Amino acid sequence: MDIFESKLDISFDLTQKALSLIAQIDQYRGFWAGRELQEGRALKELKTIATVQSIGSSTRIEGATMTDDEVSDLMRNVKITKMKTRDEQEVAGYYETLEIIYENYRTIRLSESYLQQLHGMLLKYSEKDDRHRGHYKQLSNQVVARYPDGSQQIIFKTTEPFLVESEIHSVLEWTNQKLSDGSIHALLVIALFVYEFLSIHPFQDGNGRLSRLLTTCCLLQQGYGFIQYISFENHIEEHKSEYYRVLMEGQRQRGKNTEKVGSWILFFLESLVALTKKLDDKYERLKQTSSYMNSRQRQVRDYIAAHQALKFADIAAHFIDIPTGTLKKDLTVLRAEKMLLTTGKGRGTVYGAAPTYPSV
Repeated sequence: MDIFESKLDISFDLTQKALSLIAQIDQYRGFWAGRELQEGRALKELKTIATVQSIGSSTRIEGATMTDDEVSDLMRNVKITKMKTRDEQEVAGYYETLEIIYENYRTIRLSESYLQQLHGMLLKYSEKDDRHRGHYKQLSNQVVARYPDGSQQIIFKTTEPFLVESEIHSVLEWTNQKLSDGSIHALLVIALFVYEFLSIHPFQDGNGRLSRLLTTCCLLQQGYGFIQYISFENHIEEHKSEYYRVLMEGQRQRGKNTEKVGSWILFFLESLVALTKKLDDKYERLKQTSSYMNSRQRQVRDYIAAHQALKFADIAAHFIDIPTGTLKKDLTVLRAEKMLLTTGKGRGTVYGAAPTYPSV
């Protein structure tokens, strides 16, 4: 058993919990893949909301103070705004790096050069980081928790600068190998990679933010597309004390045979399960309240969902108060928004409601 796998050698009970959580996450991944094919307006709205929350939360975890509304305003004007404050610089860098990951995750490789490039993009606007942007640290650093009242707490010490390159090389080699050969479930590999990255803390600054961007990138690469539509960063911000506690629990034994990451693994997996449930709730709520589907169209959609396999004549016979032309337009809207599925053509067209995901 190699040094990384030994950290995954956790108790039977923890293993059973982890396997159960992985099964739930993988089940949701399959359902979401079908839902994502619908490409309705609701998905675009969810992605926009998640992007704002991810940027706001990830930068606030590190001490920034911009609200989500302020982040949203900056995103709309990022091309014409001069980043004057440190918060604005960090938000703009996170936004652009996240967008690059969304657009290019299929071609991004887990390599030292890509880590350094992403770090450079992340700190692109940060004036204070000019000297070390995109380069490994030259001075020792620590993982520090920053709280809204301005207080700080040292979470753990990290790898010394002269060991960073060799340790990063080792963990990247192991991660790529395991993701490639499938001998360990991808979610466990990603969770351990993130833990190792944070423990090494390879850059002078920006490690926490970059770790969360890498989490998103790795999840997308492994087919967990739903992560674009719900904010992992926001979940961490809401559970920051627990996030730091489980990292500390493993890191206290850093470098020893007793170093285990079971608590971190469970936190990581439980967070993903919580996100699937939150995303499903948001999706259904958005579908019910979005302005593009009025109350009449919702009634039509709900009726078809309840009865399924209906022809136009069947639907018209039920909605006798809706003019035929209006009903046809409503069906066209619902089909365009992927709220309905159809088979057949012309008068033989049969309408059915698009499937929804059952609660995990």
